Amino acid sequence: MCGVVGLIGEDQAGEKLYPALFALQHRGQDAAGILSYDFERCQFHLEKGLGLVEDVFTSERRQRLKGSMALGHTRYSTIGSVDKEDLQPIFLSYPYGIGMIHNGNVTNYDEIVDYLRDRKLRRTFSRNDLEILMHMVAVGLASRKESADIAGNLSASVKELLQQVQGAYSAIGMLADHGLFAFCDMNGIRPLLIGRKRQGDKYSYCFASEKQVFFGLGFEYWRDLRPGELVLVDKDLNFQSSVLTEKKPRPCMFEWIYFAGSETEWHGRPVYEVRLKLGEILAQECQKQGIDVDLVAPVPDTSRAAACRLAEVLERPYREVLIKNRYVQRSFIVNEPEVRKMMVNLKLSPVQSEIKGKKILLVDDSIVRGTTSNRIVRLLREAGAEKVYLASTCPPIRHPCFYGIDFPEGESLVAHKRSEAEVARILEVDGLVFLPLNRLQEGLGLSSLCSACLDGDYPVPVSSENFLRTRNLNLGGEL
Repeated sequence: MCGVVGLIGEDQAGEKLYPALFALQHRGQDAAGILSYDFERCQFHLEKGLGLVEDVFTSERRQRLKGSMALGHTRYSTIGSVDKEDLQPIFLSYPYGIGMIHNGNVTNYDEIVDYLRDRKLRRTFSRNDLEILMHMVAVGLASRKESADIAGNLSASVKELLQQVQGAYSAIGMLADHGLFAFCDMNGIRPLLIGRKRQGDKYSYCFASEKQVFFGLGFEYWRDLRPGELVLVDKDLNFQSSVLTEKKPRPCMFEWIYFAGSETEWHGRPVYEVRLKLGEILAQECQKQGIDVDLVAPVPDTSRAAACRLAEVLERPYREVLIKNRYVQRSFIVNEPEVRKMMVNLKLSPVQSEIKGKKILLVDDSIVRGTTSNRIVRLLREAGAEKVYLASTCPPIRHPCFYGIDFPEGESLVAHKRSEAEVARILEVDGLVFLPLNRLQEGLGLSSLCSACLDGDYPVPVSSENFLRTRNLNLGGEL
């Protein structure tokens, strides 16, 4: 899951994005990058590399990031290996000088690459979806370069992009000597929020994947970017916005379930509050099944809020029976299965004194491949648990995601073409409770969601066979 942030109107904007990226580290741990622009010297400054934020940005590298406009990115590659040429941000020198970052997946990648090569004589140098988004913006701007109306030219260019490029994406870009811009796909599947800080009679602006970035920078959360909306903040901090093309909003439900930090909110729904509600509803589902346990325990960290509320409703003690090694990254966003398995073994250690002889209800945010869940269940049994039940705040994930989450193949999902009883046998639990889809919608307070991985209702139609063929060749998607 990639994290994106853009900032304009702040001295040393690039350096300020360094701490901001720590607030988005959970969204991507493969690589990080910052691109800044100095209006006075008309210069770009780019620093990026493989690894965590603290590893990429030494003090010396941070000091090179001059200027009052900057883009920052934390990368999570959903498909393929992590190659240096795919790291973000990236920029083009013509027209104007364009730098961009994005969070999402393009589902008609081959089609757009062919269009750019055959009709616009543009070649790509990376396997990153962002590059084709940037080329599409550049093509539109170059075709209108005779006009002095930069805002109008950008608006027309992004509108063409939205109509041609399919998928789920939120992007932030900069035009040298002009300003910062941001846009979302027509369904608004991926999050992008706007923050602002008063600067005299105007505001400086920040765009970010999550709200906690604003708090760290001293900004106030203002609002979400709307589906199909383009925003431009010029170098004088004038704010312009227009909805270019829009469909029914379909925000990704997995943001609330797993990816987003507990501090953020989206569509007016605070993540922590939602997770508490899901825990309450999940407790009701456990009661329906007559599950009787000695204690409730979370799988750290995302499911803690839900587990706390579930324990309150069931009137059972809440205990931490698994201690997380905070120096091991999130195992879900590790690409290689064998590495993921080792990460699970190193990541969680059982507290035997709280486990032995107990009937435990383990609460997890979701069950994707089942590898992690199965290993945790075995850990608890090896530590002496009498019985282990598992409850998930997410309904069964039965279908692949083509919009940037790392399960583009249905066969890799433990619930794919299996009943809940079959999944329970595979996971070796004494009982398994999934939140029903209609109750997930109830907990989120939203009826219009992207829940394609649960029900197969894809907002943007895509062929699984074509998508995998493209991705096996290009390895370009990321979130």
